[in-house]
Amino acid sequence: MTDRFSADLATTLRAVRDDRGLSVNRLAELSGVSRAMITKIEGGQAQPTAALLGRLCAALGLTLSELFARTEGQAPRLTRAADQLVWVDPATGYRRRSVSPAGGPVELVEVELPAGAEVSYPAESYALAGHQIWVLRGRLEFREGDVEHDLRAGDCLELGAPAPGTYRNTSDEPCRYLVVLSRPVR
Repeated sequence: MTDRFSADLATTLRAVRDDRGLSVNRLAELSGVSRAMITKIEGGQAQPTAALLGRLCAALGLTLSELFARTEGQAPRLTRAADQLVWVDPATGYRRRSVSPAGGPVELVEVELPAGAEVSYPAESYALAGHQIWVLRGRLEFREGDVEHDLRAGDCLELGAPAPGTYRNTSDEPCRYLVVLSRPVR
């Protein structure tokens, strides 16, 4: 990811917040992210983590893929591998690739979760779209509310009602998985 993308992401977050008619204080209340942190992110002074972006997106009513698509400013029907946006969480090394063209009824997101890494999202992150997790390589522990799922290569989990979710890789190898998000056609 480039510094230009980080600057564009900050501008997009601020624009979405403004479009929703939310003050920084209100977004802080809705997301559980401090007002100071939101101000730093929108000002391009802080690089948000995956978990923090998940909380902000949930409060703004859009998926992380939608936020990234808005940031890129395009919605092609074909997304070539070389043009797919790759974003790396500065805190965990979690690597997220937007595989599918944005804006359609289905989104494909390829994730590589480093050994020992963990990323959590609030229940609201799962309310905007149906989620399935298909493990391509390695082992993934996914906590869905109070339920633990131990997933291995080839396993596919469809999430139930929105609940807090934690992706955890307790192995000593990276885990690669595909998240499939589906929502009603608009």
